[in-house]
Amino acid sequence: MINFFNEAKSIQRELVFIRRELHKNPEIDRDLKFTAGLVESYLKDYGIKYKRYDNCGIVAEIGEGENIVALRADMDALEIEDLKDVSYKSLKPGLMHACGHDAHTAIQIGAAIILKKYEDNLGGRVRLIFQPAEETDGGARDMIEFGALKDVKAIYALHIDETLDVGTIGVKKGIVAAASNPFKIIVEGKGSHGAYPQDGIDSILIAAKIIDNLQSIISREIAATDSAVITVGKISGGTAANAVARRVELEGIIRTLGDDVRSFVLKRVEEIVKMTANMYRARVTLDLKESYPSFSNDDKLYNTFIKELSELDKIRVIELPKPGMGVEDFAYYTKIVPGLYYKLGCRNELKGIVNPAHGSYFDIDEECLWIGTAIQCINAYSFLNNHK
Repeated sequence: MINFFNEAKSIQRELVFIRRELHKNPEIDRDLKFTAGLVESYLKDYGIKYKRYDNCGIVAEIGEGENIVALRADMDALEIEDLKDVSYKSLKPGLMHACGHDAHTAIQIGAAIILKKYEDNLGGRVRLIFQPAEETDGGARDMIEFGALKDVKAIYALHIDETLDVGTIGVKKGIVAAASNPFKIIVEGKGSHGAYPQDGIDSILIAAKIIDNLQSIISREIAATDSAVITVGKISGGTAANAVARRVELEGIIRTLGDDVRSFVLKRVEEIVKMTANMYRARVTLDLKESYPSFSNDDKLYNTFIKELSELDKIRVIELPKPGMGVEDFAYYTKIVPGLYYKLGCRNELKGIVNPAHGSYFDIDEECLWIGTAIQCINAYSFLNNHK
């Protein structure tokens, strides 16, 4: 096999430059003109064909043939203030690459440069998906509608992980991330004077009963070996301390692991909300939104990934513990094609790089850039040459 580690290390200075340019110029959601423009400039310089999705996404392709594998990089930043004292600190107040998507984009560009060099040896096509809006409402769906997965056989993605030392790769067999369902409940009762509650229908009391009853789903209807969370994070209602509230609004989130658990929890939420309100003579509206699905790593891709990387002496591969309840819009891709999602260590205590993602002091050990680039090249090359 081509020594992709040496190839990636040889362009490390360029990878660092790209990542720092993006870190200084963060953009959010689908407003990615600078970011997409920088990606486009590299694709043009290296003669890589591509298509633009509005001003916020790009699908590029390298190689020839019917065998197609995809690599995905998310590009959007977050509405967080960058408080680091570094030369590449964000130039945009209130915006920051606090989740490593600048690194993801740099790694994807690096993989494109190297794979283009070995285009004649690929045994198929590598499709490079640069997507928007992972941090908001799931830009993966935009790219799928744009045709990013047309004829694709498999897809790979990585994510920076500040809990893993640089040089460590974490991967999970089976379920990787949770499904998400935001919800809004409106309870409408009847207002009255607080001294005469019998004349009203107390929406605050009923809302409290709904919250309490929803938690019984988790404590008494879900097996201890399964995972689900229901959080009511916002309550709005009432107008005066001495009045029975006519209307209360509740907003929250449901997180579940696995499609069966998700279906059951959503069904029970709807039943309990409606039955509880009916029991107390209130009207209720439940807006239960669809959002990111849960997803699993493909067994075959996982086994190949473990086998190939365990034979390398430059990195350490670990099996991640049970999945958390976070979400990831890579799930939308894996509902269509087999996928593998893994974590790329970027922590370095000696350099003081220990701060959590989605925080104002988040940073990475940039040595992870060439490592991630090499592994993405290995994934693409190996798949195309072993799945003909």
